[in-house]
Amino acid sequence: MPIKYLIVVFSCVFITTHSTLAQSEWMDSINKHSETAWDNAVKIWNWAEPGYQEFQSSKLLSDWLASQEFRVRKELAGIPTAFTAEVGHGRPVIAILGEFDALPGLAQQGVPFRSAPENGYYGHGCGHHLFGAASALAAIALAEQIKAGELKGTIRFYGCPAEEGGSAKVFLVREGFFDDVDVALHWHPGSQNSAGDRSSLARIAVKFQFRGKSAHAAGAPEQGRSALDAVELTNHAVQLLREHVPEETRIHHIITSGGDAPNVVPNFAEAYYYVRHPHGDILRGIYARVLKCAQAGALATETELKVVNEGGILELLPNNTLAEVTLNKLRELNDLTLEAEEREFALKVQATLDAPKPLDSLQQVRNRSGEVGKGSTDVGDVSWVVPTTGFSTACWVPGTPGHSWQAVACGPTTIAKKGMLLASRVLAATAVELMTKPEVIQAAQEEHKRRLGMHGYDSLMPPDQHPPLDYRKRK
Repeated sequence: MPIKYLIVVFSCVFITTHSTLAQSEWMDSINKHSETAWDNAVKIWNWAEPGYQEFQSSKLLSDWLASQEFRVRKELAGIPTAFTAEVGHGRPVIAILGEFDALPGLAQQGVPFRSAPENGYYGHGCGHHLFGAASALAAIALAEQIKAGELKGTIRFYGCPAEEGGSAKVFLVREGFFDDVDVALHWHPGSQNSAGDRSSLARIAVKFQFRGKSAHAAGAPEQGRSALDAVELTNHAVQLLREHVPEETRIHHIITSGGDAPNVVPNFAEAYYYVRHPHGDILRGIYARVLKCAQAGALATETELKVVNEGGILELLPNNTLAEVTLNKLRELNDLTLEAEEREFALKVQATLDAPKPLDSLQQVRNRSGEVGKGSTDVGDVSWVVPTTGFSTACWVPGTPGHSWQAVACGPTTIAKKGMLLASRVLAATAVELMTKPEVIQAAQEEHKRRLGMHGYDSLMPPDQHPPLDYRKRK
């Protein structure tokens, strides 16, 4: 046993001989399957399938897990690319989340300069190709220990599509797919290593569609009713609203359709909005005011408004009990360094960044306890029904922002591979500790109940909404 692991054994008095033995064996399992995991991640990166369209990516991961004797269930909650795969029986039931959707407009080759592939459109700007593959790898390593009799309980991998705006996990929560789970674990690629009981922003996504009446914009403008004018009035009203919302609010939008020719009064126009706030209850009131802006735009232009809900997700509910376990495992297992070729690539990428970070920051682990992240994730809804914790590992060049071409470019490199494998080890180590220490799970569940209080889970998703399966299809 390496010296660093001996140090951990003697400094952590609660680790038993049984869990230490399992740790050495699951580490071997991760090493054994690591090249397959990486090959799968690169395939998913190349396919770059958007939300709810990840047919190849979903099949690749579910087939891989099935080949390792997982029991696979597909097409969950009416979503063709959602699945679970589990091994073992009884409690505890540990959920490991995996994602695999790409983002529009971020097609990029794996080079340290802007270079989109021909005919490319989607790209893995948030590293979900790594997310799904690393989580599946950890699940396989844990499954081998369950089958060998070293661990008891159930490991369940969740193949989660459409995290980027599609809110797929909310539909899985609503359909009860997390009802029997004791703890949920997740991670995310980033440009630094971090963990802690942090939260996030709740988010409502909505499209405002306006329909008016076409006319010749010069010859008979009085006969037209411009849908584009309705969009512009809506956007102006929302700009004025920004002065009168809580400071932590984030509102951003794009115009997805504004007409086809300047000399034709547009009879259709659409604005796509994200509205965010750290607290879902406050967000409901903010969104109600944004909706009035759209209604006012329609009234002023004599157009018809159709509201298309794209999904509502809650903020992450932190769990310090679980976060401390994961933070300690990340600190213990972090071994990230850059070789000469990786450093050369990183320096070229950093030359394109506005705020590069020191390359040696890969060796550090940031404690983000108490923070509120500025992003949103449908993991938030999972965290309101199951004690949940997550972390990030450095898979991009330090200082790289998510949803950027630089993040996509790092995706097929060995920098990403190292961060992905670190994530697998941290997921597995956390799960081993939980499965061998039921008192930690009990403490996490008690904390979860305290944080919920009398509030309970109250989804931001309209109860009659169905998964927007075509929301990312390129028109």
